[in-house]
Amino acid sequence: MGERPGPESGAGSDPDHGPIRVDDGPDRVILHVDMDAFFASVEVLDDPSLVGLPVIVGGSGSRGVVAACTYEARRFGVHSAMPSTVARRLCPAAVFLEGRFHRYVEESTRLHAIFRSVTPLVEGISLDEAFLDVTGSRQLLGSGPTIAAGIRERVLDELRLDCSVGVGRSKLMAKLASKAAKPSATRSGVTPGPGVVVVAPDRELEFLRPLPVRALWGVGPVTGRRLESLGIRTVGDLASLPTGALQRYVGNAQGRHLAELARGHDPRPVVPEQGAKSIGHEETFASDLWDRGALHGHLLRMVDASASALRTVGRAARTVNIKVRFSDFTMVTRAHSLAAPIDSVAAIGSVASALLESVPLEQGVRLLGVSLSGFGGVAGHQLSLELDLGPGDSGGAVAGGSGDDPVDVAARGHLARVGDDAGRIQESWATVTTAVDAIRARYGGSSVGPASLIGEDGLSVRRRGEAQWGPRRPGGSPTGPARSGTTGPARNGNGPHGGVQ
Repeated sequence: MGERPGPESGAGSDPDHGPIRVDDGPDRVILHVDMDAFFASVEVLDDPSLVGLPVIVGGSGSRGVVAACTYEARRFGVHSAMPSTVARRLCPAAVFLEGRFHRYVEESTRLHAIFRSVTPLVEGISLDEAFLDVTGSRQLLGSGPTIAAGIRERVLDELRLDCSVGVGRSKLMAKLASKAAKPSATRSGVTPGPGVVVVAPDRELEFLRPLPVRALWGVGPVTGRRLESLGIRTVGDLASLPTGALQRYVGNAQGRHLAELARGHDPRPVVPEQGAKSIGHEETFASDLWDRGALHGHLLRMVDASASALRTVGRAARTVNIKVRFSDFTMVTRAHSLAAPIDSVAAIGSVASALLESVPLEQGVRLLGVSLSGFGGVAGHQLSLELDLGPGDSGGAVAGGSGDDPVDVAARGHLARVGDDAGRIQESWATVTTAVDAIRARYGGSSVGPASLIGEDGLSVRRRGEAQWGPRRPGGSPTGPARSGTTGPARNGNGPHGGVQ
């Protein structure tokens, strides 16, 4: 990987803190693997009739956002996190798909199996990207670039999908290199990327300096605008600024962090995958909801899905949290930490419902969510639950768009009574919960569920990833130009694109 650069190679020094290290060991080799347009590429893989078309995966409704899009859509300026209304305006001919989260999880599982066959040091960032420390794999598998090329070839052969790989001696370099390895899309067409980009230790500063300052971790829109107002537009501009001056501009911690990144110093290790710290669901509604009964119905669907996911990984949760965003985008949260963990729908639902009851509905609700955290082992019995929702208390964080939103005395009393009952509910539902899990394991997630979720169309059980990127268009069908002679799966609601499964 080359020699450790000295001052003559551009390492430089800082007048406030002396020499700045630009490496963290010349022998360390880190890869960043990032799939190309992952969600959209999986849809094209499953439906070859979409090849060459501008495909957008995300919420197709007025409040939806773009989760992913093919490079054919990016030619028109579409990108992830963009409002779907803007994407549709930029690319009227786009094919909008609601997304099938279960398919992305399936392909991600296969992808991460490839990673783990190369090294045990895999840090998953999302379904479609990960850092790999392959320092110890080189004797068996070859150099960093060789391993990167081998991973890319395996992903293409085994998954029939494309990925881009960056190679460096730090996470920062590997991440920036993988971005440079990707295809590019302009109005004139799509240009394939190199696929693998290597940043050698003695070329790090040469690679970094021309990049826009927003390429660095920690430089978001606000910090980016502030730096640009000071004439700092590239990483090189930032690196030339004394650390002390930068700290005065953006704060001590962030200033030092950015100064070190700008000089190529990133000592963070690759941390092998760890379990999730929270499990939950949230949903943005197609139109604001005012009816508390309807909100409780949506909440219970989310609780059912979250509790099921919790039990699947053999965990139980001590903290139940709900989030409510109103029509004016202000947000209120309610969180309770319990004395012992719970995992049943009935127990979690009783707490979540009480939390929702404590939220005044003076405006329509745009978004509702629930999350479970504070994981422990399998839920026990004989729970003693003491709930306290005092503002600023660790047992009950309460926040609103305009400051503290205290819970009134009546709500506190109701929540205390719910806490007293939750332990008995957890214990009495233990056998029922076990039976529900067994039935779902054999017959599917929608085979059984709470009776309160039964409507005109039968049992309405929330599926993983459902409405993750906002509400769908009325009718729930994908949008886009009509196509004849389709060779892929039918798109009439019965095929794999007929709603999230």
